[in-house]
Amino acid sequence: MTIPPGEYFVQGNDACVEGALASGVKFFAGYPITPSTEIAEGLAQRLKGQNGVFLQMEDEIACISAVIGASWGGAKAMTATSGPGFSLMQEAIGYAAMSETPVVLVNVMRGGPSTGQPTKASQGDVMQTKWGSHGDYQVIAFAPATVQEMFDLTVECFNYSEKYRVPAFLLSDAEVGHMRGLLRVPEKLNVIDRKEMGIRRTDEAYDVPDDLVKPFPVFGKGHKAIITGMTHTETGRIEPEDSKVHSDLVRRLNEKVLRNRKDINKWEMIGEGSKTMIISYGSSALGAKEVATKDPNVGLLRLKSIWPLPEEPIAQAARGAQRILVCEMNLGQLFFSIKRVAQDAGCKQVELLSKLGGEPPTPSEVRHKLRSMGAV
Repeated sequence: MTIPPGEYFVQGNDACVEGALASGVKFFAGYPITPSTEIAEGLAQRLKGQNGVFLQMEDEIACISAVIGASWGGAKAMTATSGPGFSLMQEAIGYAAMSETPVVLVNVMRGGPSTGQPTKASQGDVMQTKWGSHGDYQVIAFAPATVQEMFDLTVECFNYSEKYRVPAFLLSDAEVGHMRGLLRVPEKLNVIDRKEMGIRRTDEAYDVPDDLVKPFPVFGKGHKAIITGMTHTETGRIEPEDSKVHSDLVRRLNEKVLRNRKDINKWEMIGEGSKTMIISYGSSALGAKEVATKDPNVGLLRLKSIWPLPEEPIAQAARGAQRILVCEMNLGQLFFSIKRVAQDAGCKQVELLSKLGGEPPTPSEVRHKLRSMGAV
């Protein structure tokens, strides 16, 4: 059962469970992996009270495949994993993008490559989330930094996945997933369900509206539902040799997300207009936020969404800044994209504070780096 509105003191992964249930999740397929296992454990216990289904699969390839199938069966569906399991899911993620299947994937990131640091935090899967499967496609990804955002952004993952028919990702990490904090469950939530087709015509499911998101055909409701990962026309006919069909399809799959960035992108801005700005996301932003809230000369742009890249707020932060510091728990996976946008907006000094090893940058480490950049 979903918990009633109120205040709770919970773990981040548990807040994700509550957000999924509040969004109407009915199917979870997963495989235990540190540090995401509490999500599977929670939904295993709770889905049976929601007339839902929990499946522990034999591996992560089976997990994502089952989730895609459940989504086409009409259920809001999700999985949760970490680095090695996420790597196994990449081919099927591309299939979900090509077949326009709404699915939610929670990646509680840990140090890699390979087995790496199973119990330590990292942000090493940021570029894999966007480019892990082959071809040109778009996904939606959110980066929570608090227990509250584990709840809120899980809801957003379901909403935007259903709204735009794309894979949506909650890019948490071991710090956020295992921290404990305050969760406020509101009286009312904005929950979006997929746009299903009526039965005016049997081919109605192939209409492409102005927002480029086709309504969802539903098995058993009079629609032809053709599902394929191959190049196909809007009616579902397979046409892998037709260059125009492929170009039109792939461009639409990308544009339906890119043209809606203002709707999707979310961020927090502290000290707008500051000459010294920090840009960060997830747990790597926690130390930076402490610095920005205590120093009136330092601002912070904290990205709550990272894909599609929030170019507008990055450019806004850069226009009045003399220097920008990007904080990440990797070797700079978003840094170069942020630097491109910031320099195009007029800020020439863009540097990186990179931290590996499983611990977020501390406030003192952020201040030391800012002093080395000439910030007062």
